[in-house]
Parts: sequence; structure tokens; C-alpha cells
Amino acid sequence: MNIDFKALLALSPNPYMVLDPDLTIVWTNAAYRRSTMRSEEDLVGTNVLDAFPSEPGSESHELLVSSFARVLKEKKPDEIALIRYDIARPDGSMEPRYWSATHTPILNENGEVSVFMQHTVDVTEMHNLRTMRDEFDLVRRAEAVQTRNLDLQTQMKRMTATFEQAPGFVCLLSGPHHVFEIANAAYCELVGRQNLLGKTVAEALPEVVRQGFVDILDNVRRGGQPYIGHAQEIVFESGPDGAPVRRYIDFIYQPIVSQDKVSTILVQGQDVTETVLAARQQDLLINELNHRVKNTLAIVQSLAHQSFRHIPGAGAAREAFDTRLRALARAHNLLTEAAWQSSALSEVIREATAPCGDPARIEVEGPEAWLSPRLTVALSMTLHELTTNAIKYGALSNDRGRVRIRWQRAPEAPHAMTLEWSEEDGPVVEIPAHKGFGTRLIEGSMAAEYGGSVVIDYLPTGVHCTMGFMVPVAPPRASGKLYTNLPGLTRPSQTRPGGLALGR
Repeated sequence: MNIDFKALLALSPNPYMVLDPDLTIVWTNAAYRRSTMRSEEDLVGTNVLDAFPSEPGSESHELLVSSFARVLKEKKPDEIALIRYDIARPDGSMEPRYWSATHTPILNENGEVSVFMQHTVDVTEMHNLRTMRDEFDLVRRAEAVQTRNLDLQTQMKRMTATFEQAPGFVCLLSGPHHVFEIANAAYCELVGRQNLLGKTVAEALPEVVRQGFVDILDNVRRGGQPYIGHAQEIVFESGPDGAPVRRYIDFIYQPIVSQDKVSTILVQGQDVTETVLAARQQDLLINELNHRVKNTLAIVQSLAHQSFRHIPGAGAAREAFDTRLRALARAHNLLTEAAWQSSALSEVIREATAPCGDPARIEVEGPEAWLSPRLTVALSMTLHELTTNAIKYGALSNDRGRVRIRWQRAPEAPHAMTLEWSEEDGPVVEIPAHKGFGTRLIEGSMAAEYGGSVVIDYLPTGVHCTMGFMVPVAPPRASGKLYTNLPGLTRPSQTRPGGLALGR
């Protein structure tokens, strides 16, 4: 049976209008013309915004234009629950009217919008009968729903833009099979795939199943606890012809709980492959540097022994040289253990004063601070000279003498550190007639540092030395991690236990 649907629509008591994608009115039925008090000649062939003008920027204009745009872009029906759109009377005056409208696209064989139909219902009377509670509540609810929908659409667009432009990778997985709901550009670039939405992780990334990451997602979903991975290795089959691409990533699987159960899992993180590879290269270079320094100091010690061997009375000089070389080696060990990063001031003091033999005779007090590699060596040599002098001639040369080492930051300049060395209960100190090599080494080592200074006072109660130097205000960042816990990454001190060990 052939049905003339156009004739049916023409006779329908409900208003209908057909528009082309340019918003030109193609056809209207009689009910539509009666509702709008217009003739067919006035409407057909006219742009709908010209036929029914409204102020750009007004709520009515924006609701109508936005609905048209959504229909043309999404190719799906769109509804306007309530819109005020005034109609011109024959005398030219405007009559306030309220409408509920549905816009339905009709697609051609290519899937493009050929025309779309507007079905309108005049709800002016319902809107105006405010004394009737049922109708009033209906209108109010419709307005509230529409407002909420518009707010939700705006928030969704903003959230989507935020995810897409995030510097790290982000995706959202829903359901027990972990279906991609959202995946930003950074995530797609990381995994080397596009068009992930709607697929499960197992379907889109089968290689991660074999590496145990889906098992981790399952555990997060069951237990409701996040999983954090640091520099975790993962291989993606995303290179040419499916060649494996190895990546190291920091990431978190964060469960999102809804109604007391995990509904989705947020995956967020960043690719740290370059950092990990750089750390491995640095580790290799530091190991090579330590090896060369160790060999160099050993050669220097051997040359010194050979040079002093045939010089009568050079035993004391040789011993002094050996102890200074060992102090330099201990400072180097500290730097080796810290991977040639910053060294702790307390550790530098402990190593430099180790020859005392009795830590209880050296009292230390001060806030922790961190020294650069150059300052570590300079301060180590300075404290070594002071310790050696105290053992030979000063407070550590008897049974009751003590040394106090105190340091503090300047309140007005927290990067400026002052360290005091004070000897007590030792032999009476006399001002030396001339500066020895040790004194010159102390003054020269600290003076070579930026902001470094040394003042030595020979008080009757003992030697007093005040040193000034610059240190960072904040400790080194823990996030400056070199990922030394990864397979194949070992700290230099672990490569050669004990660091430099020079014999006497």
C-alpha cells in the first residue's frame, strides 16, 4: 500500500516545517502556518532566521541556533523543551509565544543531512496558566531540566578539552572489561594507536595483557585501591610492522567509586623513558669517572711513596701527605654514594673527623644542609686539616679535650651558612710564628668557593675557626630520581663496594 506521507503531514493538526541545511524553509503544513499567522508565500524559500527574527545573543536566539547546529553536526534529533519565540501579528505587533520543538534530520544515501524537520507544539497557554499547579510545575521542571542539560553540556565540553590538552597521558576505563571511554592525544601517542574509544584494553592493546597490566586493572577494580607505578617498563607493539617499542612510564590506576563500587578507572601518568635512559647513561659515566679517579689517586700515592722513600727524615711529610690523600678519597666516596649530586653536611663532617677515633669527643649541632660536589671536597679537606691539627697539638691530643662543631643559617639570608669549630680543654694554644701548609690549605680551599670565607683564631682555650659558605635553601628534590632501582641501573658505590680505598 502506497501512502502519501506528505499529504498526511499536510493534514496533521500538529505544526511541521522542513528546512534544508542552509536553514532555508522548504515546506510547511497548514497547522504550522496557522500557528505562526503566516502564509506559504511568506515562508517557503526564506531563511528561518529572517522569517522569524530574534535578537542575536538572546536566550531564544541562542537556543534555536544551538539546536540547529547540533542536528547538523551530530546528525541526530535534538529537542528544545521550552523556548520563548514571539510571533508577529498581522498588525505588526509581537505576540509572546512559548513553544516546545523537536528537530529531526533526514539523511541522504551518503549519510549527510539532506533536510531536517521541525515539529513544534504551542505551549503558551500552559505557560501562562501559572495558577494551575500541575501545569506550572511541568513548565518549571522543563526549564530546570533544560538548564541542567545546558550546564552539563558546557561542563562536559570543558572537561573533554582539559583531558585532551593535559600534558600527561589520560584515559578512562569503564566496566569489568575496561572499555575506553576517554583517551587523550598523549595516551594515543604513547600506545601508538587511534580510535580506542569503545574498545576494551584487551582488544585495543593485546600486548599489555601478556605483560600483566590487565591483571593489575582487575585487582584495582576488585580491591578499590589505587596502583602506582614508577618508571615501569612496558612494551607496545606500535612500531612499523608491529615492531616492539619499549617505554618507561610513571602512572596511577585510580579507581572511581560510584554507589559503593568501582565504576571506572582513571589512568593518568607521563612517559619518563628519556629520563630513565639519561639516568643509565649518567650511571655509566659516573662509574667510569670513579674508576679513573681511583686509578689516578692510586698512581699519585704510589709516586709519592717512591719520591719520599729516598729522602732522609721525610716520614712525617709522607704521613701528612697520605692522610690528606685519604681525606680526599673519603670526600670522593661521599660524592660517589650520592651519584655526584649533593652531599649531606652532617655526613661530610662525620667522614672528615673520622680519624679522631672517638666520636663522643666531637659534639655536632646544626640543621641539615646539602653541599655541591666542589664544596664537599673543599669542606672535607678543611675539616680534615683541623682534625689532624687537633689530634697532634690541640684538644684531641689529650684525654679530656673536646671539639664542638656548630653550624646555622643566617636568618636574613637562609642560603648563607656559618660553621664554627671550637676546641676546649686542650693544651694552651700559642699563635704560630708562620702559616704552615695546613693553614694555607684551609684558607685556600674555602676562599675558592663562591661566598666562602675562613677566619682562624688561636685562643688560649683552643683553636676557633669560623667558616662561611653558600648552600641551597631547600634540600635536593626527591623527584630528581635517577631510577636507580630499575634493573640494569646500579649506583656507583654498589658497583665498587667501599668506593676508593687507599692504603697507608
